[in-house]
This record gives sequence, C-alpha cells and structure tokens, in this order.
Amino acid sequence: MSKQNIRSSTQHHLKNKNKNSSLYDKCNTFFSKITSSKLLWFFLLTGLFFDFINFNARISEAHDDALYIEAAYRFVNEFPNYFYTANAPFYPMFLAVLYKIFGFNLIIFKLFNVLFHVLSIFFFFQAFDKIIPMMVFIPLMLFLSTNHHIVYFSSMTFTESLFMFLQGLLFFSFRKISDLYHQYKKSPYHSLYRPLIFLGFTMTLLVITRSGAIVVLPAVFFFFWVILKDKKATLLSAGAFLLFFFPYKLLLKLIFGNVSQYSNQSRILLQKDPYDASLGQEDMSGFIQRFIDNSNLYLSKRFFQIIGWMDETNSNTYSIITLVMWALFLWSFWKIYKQKNYFLIFVSLYTLGLIVLSFVILQARWDQPRIIMVAMPVMIVNYFLLFNEWFGKSAFFKNIYILLCVLFSASMLVSTSKRGIKNIPVVIKNLSGDIYYGYTDDWINFLKASEWCGKNLPPTAYVASRKAPMSFVYGKRKFFPIYSVIKKDPETNQSHPDSALAYFKQNGVTHILLANLRIDPNKNTGQVINTIHNILEPIARKYPSALKLVHTEGETESCYVYEINYNIK
Repeated sequence: MSKQNIRSSTQHHLKNKNKNSSLYDKCNTFFSKITSSKLLWFFLLTGLFFDFINFNARISEAHDDALYIEAAYRFVNEFPNYFYTANAPFYPMFLAVLYKIFGFNLIIFKLFNVLFHVLSIFFFFQAFDKIIPMMVFIPLMLFLSTNHHIVYFSSMTFTESLFMFLQGLLFFSFRKISDLYHQYKKSPYHSLYRPLIFLGFTMTLLVITRSGAIVVLPAVFFFFWVILKDKKATLLSAGAFLLFFFPYKLLLKLIFGNVSQYSNQSRILLQKDPYDASLGQEDMSGFIQRFIDNSNLYLSKRFFQIIGWMDETNSNTYSIITLVMWALFLWSFWKIYKQKNYFLIFVSLYTLGLIVLSFVILQARWDQPRIIMVAMPVMIVNYFLLFNEWFGKSAFFKNIYILLCVLFSASMLVSTSKRGIKNIPVVIKNLSGDIYYGYTDDWINFLKASEWCGKNLPPTAYVASRKAPMSFVYGKRKFFPIYSVIKKDPETNQSHPDSALAYFKQNGVTHILLANLRIDPNKNTGQVINTIHNILEPIARKYPSALKLVHTEGETESCYVYEINYNIK
C-alpha cells in the first residue's frame, strides 16, 4: 500500500463519520483517533503483563536453552580455548557477559529475554506504524504482544526473543531508509550514510545470532540493485556490513583462531539424518523433499497452531492448505511490489528468503514451531493486507474482515491468558525455592540425579548424559553429551559393547546417567527415550561387572547413576 493511503484512508473515514455504516469503519475510526504513543504504551504494557504471568523460572525440556547457558559457562571458564559452533555464537557470548557480571543467575538471564521481547514490540511498532492500514497494524501488534509462543520464549534462554528484537531493529532501520527514498524521490545519498551504517550493524548482529539470517545479505543487495536499481546504495550497504563484520571476524581469529559458526552446523545439515552420519549426505532430490515436507509442516500445521486455530497435539499436515498459504503470500508480495512500497517490498523479500532457506536446509524431523514463528509477523502483515483489500469493498464484507480479526486476536488472548493463570502458582513455587516444581516425575528424577552427581561425585568424575546441557544447569558441572547410539551395530541397532567402552574410556567418561524420559511428555506410557539403554544393555549383557549402580533417584520413572569399570576381563 502506498504511503499516501496510510492507515487505510483514515482521513476520509474521519471526515465522513455519518457514513460509517460498518463495524469495520467504526473500529478503524476508533483506533485512528488514538495517538501512536498511547497505542505503543498499550502494546508494551500488554506484552509485559503476559510475559510476567507466563514467566517460566525453569529450564525447558527442549534442551537448546540449556545448551546456550552451558556455552556461556565454557566461554567464561575455558577462554580462549573454547568457541561455540553448535549454532550461531552471539547469544551464548551475550550470556557469557551476563555470567561474568552476575554469576550463574538463571532469572537474570531470563529477564533479559523479557527485555528483548519488549524491545521487539517497540521496534516493530516504529517500523510498521502509519505504513500499513490500521486494521492490519492492530492484528500485527496483538500477535507480537500476546501470542503465547512469543511470550513463552520471552522467559526462556533461547535465541528467539533476541532474534525478534534484532528483526525489529532491521525493519526499523529499513523504514528510515525507505522514508528517505519516498521523501527525495531519488537516491538521497547526502542522508543515507548514517542509516546505512546502522543497517550494516544490524545485519551483522542478525547473521551472528541466527545462521539462517544470512539471507539478509542477498535480500538487502537485491533490493538496492534490482528493485531500486541503485548500484551506489548497494555498494554502500555492502561496505556498511563489512565495516562491522570484518572486525568481528578478525577479532575471532586473533582470540580463538580459525573458527566458524558454520563449520559444525553445515556438516549436520548436509546429513540425511542429523543424528546418524552413517546414513550419508543429502542429495538434490532430498533437499527438494525437505522443502516440500517443511512447507507442509509449518504452513499447514505449525502456523495455525501458533495462532491458536489448531490443536497443538495435531500431527496431520494438509497439502492443499500449504499451497493456499504459499499462493496468498506470493500474491500479496506481488501486489506490494506493484504498489512500489519500498519498505514492505524489503521486509517481504527478506522474510521469503528466511522461510525458503529454513525449509531447504533444516531436516523435517526437527519440526519446531520457532522455525516459522520468527517469520510470522511479516507473513501476517501480507495475509491481512490481502484480506483487508478483498473484504473492504462493502459493509457486509468489512464485517467479515472484523470477524476474522476478532477470531485471530481472541484465540491468542484466551490461549495466553489460560496458560498464564495456570503458570502463576508454578512460578511462585519455583521462585520460592522449589526449582523442580512443574516438571513431570521423569524429568524431576533426571535433574535431581544430575544435581546428585554435581554434589557427590569427585571433581575428576566425568558423567555421560543424554541431555548433558540440562544436567550441567542442575549439576553445576560439565557432563559428556550423548545424542545418539554410539558405535552402532547395524544388525542390532545397539552399541557394540567393546567399541562403546573404548569410546567412553578414550573420552574420560567415568559415570553415566540412565534416565527414563518419556517419549510422550504428557503421560507415562512406559515408552522412553532409549538412546542410553541401547548403549548400556549390550555392555551389561557381555560384561556384567562393567557397570556399577551408585545412585537411584525416584521410585517410579527412576534415573540411575552407573559407574563404569574398565578393569574387566
């Protein structure tokens, strides 16, 4: 939509109040009368309110948040002999700074993610205010401030809150550049330098916070070179990026040596199975199939689960919905391009690149809502722009659009409120000292066993764990990670006992945790994550004296601590 039509012809609606026959017009008039500053405070306080009633003082069972904390610990205590390569390194580096200042304080770490969520609301507001219709802007801001997935990550030590904040910063900086082009009707070089430097800084932070954000580089360069046909601005934006990225890379080389955030990730992403390298490398047809599978997972399932329109236990995907979602997004993108709205062209181009790259490079087995969640603000803008145009032609269809907005907003408000009410007694218990309250028995026993290892085993002990970063958080010591069955025998799919023992001995492992973590996290079906079982069972069968039970945690869904005896015959 062109800048002259800001907030869906608000001026026209205000001058013709007597003609406002639809609920749409009344809502549009109501919101348009509220000043931007009041709206901004409303969304900021709403987001903050939901952040605190849904505050989670524990580590999630998803593992990655503990991984970042463990990485921060290692940055501080193993500096400069450690560099994080499992994912992009900036967030663990940031946590390392907090760790150095505040010590191991989980609540402090989480409160900074609350801050990042609030900042993301602020910068998204500043970026999209007065450039999209008011009846598209309101659903966008409600999504950012009330959606339970976004609120969930605001109190977990994942990268999502930081990344959403940095995306808001990127869009804010591009809004400034877009406004300059609209203002001067040509390349405003005398005013572009400072915004482009800020853009280069933001691009650098994005790239080192999430590896998939590398798409911001071709998106920016394509926008300036192809869309605006401004070669000088293209070169200036590339220079602005290198102004910050080159010193960063140079500093890494001087401190850590020849390291790269992509080295370990690229190896895993090129495998057919991220946990089993023996299955080989992915081929072209495999990457195409990934794109198809991920499109179905995220566009026909996860998208609707995130907005509360589909049950979160649903595992079905629907190809027809996927095709419709792709068609609507691309159609909206095309209409935005034809209208020459530079800002919306860029954010749509960037988001399209982020989605496509994620769908191609990530194995479909990961299937995590946060993959698509970070792209959804712009997707929602595109979809609602299209619907706003379609349903804005008569009073009847305007009311249909209002109904769509109400269903969209109400589902999120109800879902996040219900979770918050349920969470309040849990977080009170956690903050009062009961750090395990809220976990199921299988996790309580596993984490308590990890804590027991930290308190009772000698400093020379090295304990293997299926969830080593989580064991680290509660055991306050380094654990040896086991993510898949090691030294697998292809005939049994279990470990070869002699090879497994040799592997443990080579890595200095003295003990191992055998947990009974549920496959179905919501109920005890008797089925557990059996990775460690498939390693230890062949060892125990061939060498009964190789494993000595030294501690049992819990009477049901127990977790066992075994000492490994290498002096066997």
